[in-house]
Amino acid sequence: MEKIPMTPTGFTALETELKHLKTVERPTIIQAIAEARELGDLSENAEYHSAREKQSFIEGRIKELEGVISLADVINPAGLSGSIKFGATVTLVDEDTDEEKVWQIVGEYEANIEKGLLNIKSPIARALIGKEDGDSVEVRTPGGLRSYEVLKIEYI
Repeated sequence: MEKIPMTPTGFTALETELKHLKTVERPTIIQAIAEARELGDLSENAEYHSAREKQSFIEGRIKELEGVISLADVINPAGLSGSIKFGATVTLVDEDTDEEKVWQIVGEYEANIEKGLLNIKSPIARALIGKEDGDSVEVRTPGGLRSYEVLKIEYI
């Protein structure tokens, strides 16, 4: 099995979600199923079917999280330096629009573009790996070819 790179923050978030699912969501849905069963005929009981569907989702997510956590390779970016690699927080400027963007390169299970967390497998992250301050990089995105200049690389 291939290890899954992850920052300490991402790993903690997955552990927290798993604990919540096991200690809060799972018991709640078990209780809801028990209450729905008490209402009688299960074939026409919408509450029962809804609760069972939710239980299936929760159990699937628990299994997924347990698998990801067992394969996690937690990498602390604070101890890294140099060119862009996993965990780097990169400040870029779009060479066409002069718009600055700040992204941290993280694992796929913690990526969230709205929060500035860029999936290591994304086209932009793959293009940035190995670059230094001042380097230019061209990235083919769904919106077309984009050019960025690396302004700053930090490992926080």
